[in-house]
Amino acid sequence: MFSASHAMRLFCPVCWAQRGRAGEMPAVRVETLALAASLFFALACNGLFWHAVLADRPLARMGTLLFSLGLGVAMTALQFVFLALLMNRWTAKPVLAIFIVCTAVATYYMNAFTVFIDQDMLRNVLRTDVSEASELLSLGMLPHLALYAGLPLALLWRVRIKREAWRRALTGRLFSMALAFGVAVLALLSVYSQLAPLMRNHKEIRYLVTPGNVAYSLVHVLNNEASAAQRPRLPVGTDATLGAGWAERKKPVLFVIVVGETVRAANWGLSGYARQTTPKLAQREVINFAQMTSCGTNTEVSVPCMFSVHGRRHYDDAKIHQSESLLNVLSHAGFNVLWRDNQSGCKGACTGVGEERLSNAKVPELCDGQRCLDEILLHDLDRVLADRRGNRVLVLHQLGNHGPAYFERYPAAFRRFQPTCDTADIATCSTESIVNSYDNALLYTDHVLAKTIDFLRRQAPEYDTAMIYLSDHGESLGENGLFLHGVPYAIAPAEQTRVPLVMWFSPEYARDFGVDTGCLRARAARPASHDNLFHSVLGLLDVRTHVYDAALDVSAACRSG
Repeated sequence: MFSASHAMRLFCPVCWAQRGRAGEMPAVRVETLALAASLFFALACNGLFWHAVLADRPLARMGTLLFSLGLGVAMTALQFVFLALLMNRWTAKPVLAIFIVCTAVATYYMNAFTVFIDQDMLRNVLRTDVSEASELLSLGMLPHLALYAGLPLALLWRVRIKREAWRRALTGRLFSMALAFGVAVLALLSVYSQLAPLMRNHKEIRYLVTPGNVAYSLVHVLNNEASAAQRPRLPVGTDATLGAGWAERKKPVLFVIVVGETVRAANWGLSGYARQTTPKLAQREVINFAQMTSCGTNTEVSVPCMFSVHGRRHYDDAKIHQSESLLNVLSHAGFNVLWRDNQSGCKGACTGVGEERLSNAKVPELCDGQRCLDEILLHDLDRVLADRRGNRVLVLHQLGNHGPAYFERYPAAFRRFQPTCDTADIATCSTESIVNSYDNALLYTDHVLAKTIDFLRRQAPEYDTAMIYLSDHGESLGENGLFLHGVPYAIAPAEQTRVPLVMWFSPEYARDFGVDTGCLRARAARPASHDNLFHSVLGLLDVRTHVYDAALDVSAACRSG
């Protein structure tokens, strides 16, 4: 029969290790193990969370101490309830081992780069490829993993779970969970007046609570993925047709959209950066939009969003992934659409149109067996255009400035700014060397875009040609202690949301489509966003459909006819 003395022993620290025969592993109850793990997670694995909630509080005041104590007790108790639901004599060790490893990995990246483990970040992690993931692994992780995973796992291996009659175990489990839940409620009530406004004004802080952030985000992502998989893809712009002006045009169109990766406007030479990181584009009469805002702070959000009719203004991840994209609308209008990829895929934006993966291509001068330089996107394009038939839209998805291995994004000839950070473990590099490597990668992007324009110029006898380049999101390079990207959009710094947008039109294209490049250059001085891409491309290609919105077309006032 369950008794008060049994309840006391559930949490008694003195009773944690009950030894039997000499040399036998200590026996612990499941509840004791869950409590120990909860204390470890709350106190040792939530440095960023505690820093965020205590940032504006005088640490020496009694009120701060009481707030910290109440919040710590609530966190520990709630984590105990969660673990107790998952753990029994057979599952306790596997469950804890998984949580320990996930927490150790998560806290390393959170502490090293100040990232938030929200749904977008976890979706990005789950959809990354092997090459991308391998670049995030470094020797610098080992001390952290040894302390936060190796040591706890060793201790976990050293204990055995005490056997109890199932009725007694069930009664004890229910009692301990009820007690812990009650303690959590009382602790939260004691700090509610201070905690409520903090969480209301800074909702992103909840994504710093580890391992709760990993578990919460994973459940939501998997649930959303499962729901989306069961729903049919919604058609968009099926009424798309070519405008009346096409009857007078004698040549087909070759329209290239280059999707950049992790390029921020702050370091873009055309937008006023102190260094000239875009010397070749500066010589090619491009139109540069210096006030461009991204849809998200990671590829998983931004790429589908920029090609979606919903955009940032009506952002809904489920709707975006469930609906056809701009590329499908162009296909409905009769364009031959092809997505060429040198990264981790189109994130659903190219579903239903042609796709070519080039990241593992076998071109020795451009590929090392793991990754390819972005010039691979231009490789063999003559073959792609060999039939010379129809209007074409070609999307080139770059590897660009994807971090943290910036030094691997460009060949040695572009190692102009030195010293460089020649490792993916950027925590070991100076800020100067990180920025130098990043800027060298920009020089290479400038080179690739210039080569793309030169290629399009050579197609003038056969096609009217044009190019749009825009990056998916920006990057933090140490500002305010932030590195890489993926900060929740509501609090993301401008370095992660301000990106370049560049347009180029052949003289023949501008003439045949009535594009006033002077007017468009003046429009480029005003703000724009990823939301403009969908409608601007439709307008520039003279495609008529009910989903087109002229108010979001940056070229609408600069086109005749």
